[in-house]
Amino acid sequence: MKGIADEPQYSVGLLEAGTALCDVINQHIDEQTLSEKNAFFVADLGVIMRQHVRWRTHMPQIRPYYAVRCNSSPAVIEVLAVLGAGFICSNKSELELVQSHGIPSEDIIYSGICKQVSQIKYAAKNGIDLLVCDNEAELRKISRCHPNAKLLLQVSTEASIPSDEMSMAFGCSLKDCRHLLEKAKELGVQVVGVRCHISSACDDDQVYVHAISDARCVFDMGEDIGFNMTILDIGGGFSGSENQLEVINKAVMSMADLYFPPSTGVSIIAEPGSFFVSSAFTLAVNIISKEVVARDLAHDAPSPNDEPEFQYHLNEGVYGPFASKLSETLIATPSVHKPPLDAPLFSCSLWGPSGDDLDQVLEHCLLPELNIGDWLMFTQAGAYSMGHPLCAATDSPPPPEYYIISSRDWFEMQDIGVTHEATLKNFSVVPYFLDYCQTAAGLSVPA
Repeated sequence: MKGIADEPQYSVGLLEAGTALCDVINQHIDEQTLSEKNAFFVADLGVIMRQHVRWRTHMPQIRPYYAVRCNSSPAVIEVLAVLGAGFICSNKSELELVQSHGIPSEDIIYSGICKQVSQIKYAAKNGIDLLVCDNEAELRKISRCHPNAKLLLQVSTEASIPSDEMSMAFGCSLKDCRHLLEKAKELGVQVVGVRCHISSACDDDQVYVHAISDARCVFDMGEDIGFNMTILDIGGGFSGSENQLEVINKAVMSMADLYFPPSTGVSIIAEPGSFFVSSAFTLAVNIISKEVVARDLAHDAPSPNDEPEFQYHLNEGVYGPFASKLSETLIATPSVHKPPLDAPLFSCSLWGPSGDDLDQVLEHCLLPELNIGDWLMFTQAGAYSMGHPLCAATDSPPPPEYYIISSRDWFEMQDIGVTHEATLKNFSVVPYFLDYCQTAAGLSVPA
């Protein structure tokens, strides 16, 4: 089975009972060993479907609008589209990608805060009317280039996350909202709702409580000025845990029932990104260099033995799939492909291939001693890891993506109305077989 990434037609490996994700990874590693040892992703589309079911179970009154910038893989877009999600796009390329999958313009929100005039005109030409705005300069651009736009006023919430040092406050303050609303009225631009900016993965339900309370104030201002406000976007910040969904839904809906009861006709939406894709992707990388370095005795978690530290360089780094590290996102310790039994663990650090001091994937972890050519697997690799390299430090293309789904998840998708022929038109289903030699073969099935 070979998945084809970034093409209109791509294959999805259909895993029969007894075949697991590790079998697919093993097969691709064996193929890589026979040629070049390039990094690759394996994406389980069934995880996305199950995350959608969790969302509908725990957040039934809140429609998800997927944040495309989190992961723009075409299979992800197609699966979420047929599951009924809307889409949040931050630039023209994302708008084009989503529209290429036949997403209705009313299910798309153009969220970029600093939009190019040409991209605003593109949205206007293609009937994408829902735009986000948080300042007067942007409002004036929109009024000139897209007079039929329907704006969501982005509001920064008063409650921030003190521990999140890297978070930035986007959105206008509550005290500036009336001025923007009055200016929008003067310019003849519609304001139809509020978008709350929730930064990072937020486990504090009080952040959402404050955000909804602030949104009610903005709705009141807008309605006083003469706008018909119908959309409340509570933003992102969803980590993926069921407990978080339950806590947030309870807090959000209690406030929504108070401030936005069904009689108001207000639709509540949210922007999950990592929630859908993080756990669906596994990244396999190869070790291309190995060094022994002086052990840092002051380290908080020293090696459990007296050996020096190892420094490994990988064939991908922070200028590629690990770009989220540059925004201080923690990278979890990887697993070793076919680790030796009962091998001692050594302190080590993991680096990308550029030789740049910033290209550090993991400052410290404990792994068995590895050799050049060995493979590491990073789970939870689906968020902010796709796309082209961020600099010229590497001339390699982005790692390819191989899509799989278990037969059980595939039939479950069909049970909830997702049919291969009618909706997943870009899918070419490829049954995945393991013969007695543990090798895999692909058999194409027409899309």
